Amino acid sequence: MGLETVSFTREDLFEGRVTSMLVEAEIDWVVLAGFLMRIPISVIQRFHRRMVNIHPSLLPDFGGKGMYGLHVHRAVQNSGRTETGMTVHYVTQDYDEGEIVFQAECSIEAGLQAEEIARKVQELEHAYFPTVIESLVRECQVNPQA
Repeated sequence: MGLETVSFTREDLFEGRVTSMLVEAEIDWVVLAGFLMRIPISVIQRFHRRMVNIHPSLLPDFGGKGMYGLHVHRAVQNSGRTETGMTVHYVTQDYDEGEIVFQAECSIEAGLQAEEIARKVQELEHAYFPTVIESLVRECQVNPQA
């Protein structure tokens, strides 16, 4: 798609090289999609309310360290819940605890397996994540203090 990409290591992230690259490239927003590494506080502060992540459950339920991918969907399946969904949230220093920006729900029929739950949630993610990001960016262009 013609997008520039850069690979980096954990050391690059924690030693400030990633932040330097982002600042040098004049990046306004950091959009994560299931990024599993803890983000250094310096990066979070630099992109305060300009860094979001997506999580495959209705936070605050089924979030936190170790809750990713099928781990989340198995926990939802085992909980007996009748609904799940996805959450877009601001990134903070604690896993999945940032302010919720958007959530979308789907129902879970009895007997649905974790893989099937994952597919339903992924459909929500694909449907909503791009438009949520676009809305956030547009809102900041209109109201830079948002």
